Amino acid sequence: MDQTLYFILLLIALCSVSECVQRQYHFINEKTTWTEAQRYCRENYTDLATVDNMNDMNEINKVIKPKQSMGNDHVWIGLQWTGLDKWQWSSGEPVLYLNWATGQPGSSREECAMMRNGQLHDKKCSESLTFICRSSNNTDTRLVFVNQMMNWRDAQSYCRQNHIDLVSVRNHNENQQVEKIMNDSHISDVWIGLFRDSWQWSDQSDSSFRFWYKTEPSHAGNTENCAGLKQDNTGEWHDLSCTSSPKSFVCYEDAELILIKENLTWSEALRYCRQNHADLVSVHSEEIQRRVMNVVKWPSTAAVWLGLRHSCTVGIWFWVSGETVCYQNWAPGNGTSEEDCETAVRSGAVQSGGDQQWISRPETDKLNFICRRNLQ
Repeated sequence: MDQTLYFILLLIALCSVSECVQRQYHFINEKTTWTEAQRYCRENYTDLATVDNMNDMNEINKVIKPKQSMGNDHVWIGLQWTGLDKWQWSSGEPVLYLNWATGQPGSSREECAMMRNGQLHDKKCSESLTFICRSSNNTDTRLVFVNQMMNWRDAQSYCRQNHIDLVSVRNHNENQQVEKIMNDSHISDVWIGLFRDSWQWSDQSDSSFRFWYKTEPSHAGNTENCAGLKQDNTGEWHDLSCTSSPKSFVCYEDAELILIKENLTWSEALRYCRQNHADLVSVHSEEIQRRVMNVVKWPSTAAVWLGLRHSCTVGIWFWVSGETVCYQNWAPGNGTSEEDCETAVRSGAVQSGGDQQWISRPETDKLNFICRRNLQ
């Protein structure tokens, strides 16, 4: 009984593994338009730089400053204006819960959100309110009420400099926590970390992290639809014309995963990865799947090999690296236990287009493949 319980707990632990997204940034000191920079990054790395948080900003500043003297020029990143509004959290977390008051959000261009009586209202970002930050003492997360009147952008900067960020209200429980702080402080309205904009990352990332200069984005002349960071001590962002003035740019690639654009059989791909890197990639979590989807955007084949193999002996799929197949992302009709073992051994690949789901392919097919780098 004890051994059975141990095995179950071990399996749960293996199935809950989640890695942090890691990016390596590369400063390209060539002057191009935004579109040309995007094309270069996609051909040589993964895409133009995506930024999730201040740690990413610090890493970008590190790769820029040793190679470029300080000045007033800008450097392209992968943010572009789309014209399609979307509500987002300042912290970059997904928006899954929004407790809007009746009639909210309104039809006017009020692009920030406050809380009143436990419900959300949209409001002009330029107005001044008190606000609530999310903080941490390294053991737990807590909320901090700041009894200072600031506009939304200044409140965001204050929280990022002194705590973590403006508070995100991600569920009913957090909604009640914020409401309690407001009642205890006898405050009717507070800024929270909700805002809306029309900017989208080149790699289609959901990251809602923004680091605009205080007067940006300005949309001057309705032509400034691309983002660049200022080459100064802060690296704050400005909206710029995508074509008027060529600029240097920053690309990124996954720190752990690499797409190999050679057409090899599954066994040849496995041998290549183990000789030159660590192994064929194992996709054992949703987080790894998202990273694979970014890496696999620009292959030369319709599908790309994964480290997924079918055993005809026991009728199961397994990762050759040893991870348990807990998370699954099979396309309909694929990944069944009744594989055709008479014709060829089957291996797993991820589709290059569409929803980028997994498919079963004969191991003799010749495809691109994804290796996991050896980070030691």
